[in-house]
Amino acid sequence: QVQLVESVGGLVQSAGSLRLSCAASGRSFRGYAGGWFRQAPGKEREFVASISWSGGNTDYADAVKGRFTISRDNAKNTVYLHMNSLKPEDTAVYFCAARASLYSANYYNRESQYDNWGQGTQVTVSS
Repeated sequence: QVQLVESVGGLVQSAGSLRLSCAASGRSFRGYAGGWFRQAPGKEREFVASISWSGGNTDYADAVKGRFTISRDNAKNTVYLHMNSLKPEDTAVYFCAARASLYSANYYNRESQYDNWGQGTQVTVSS
């Protein structure tokens, strides 16, 4: 098990950029696949992006493809979500997640596939 802590989100104007980070502690983050999910008010939590343990494989929800980039630095036990061209509909609480992946090239896009979660951080995009 790892403990995950997201960086503070914030308020950003439409078309702006923001970077979220997710720091892992408790054990080495190497070998863990990572993901970002978000939950907007009144909506279910949804997949945003995922990354394999090495960072070599990534996947994105269609809604963020081309605007968001997921990356990681295993030396710092951290996964990042770089968000560009933000839109008001990106407003949500963003959660990072992780799961052991046995050093496979897999990434995971479903909530049920993750067993470690951060507490969430609010991102608000104003129009």
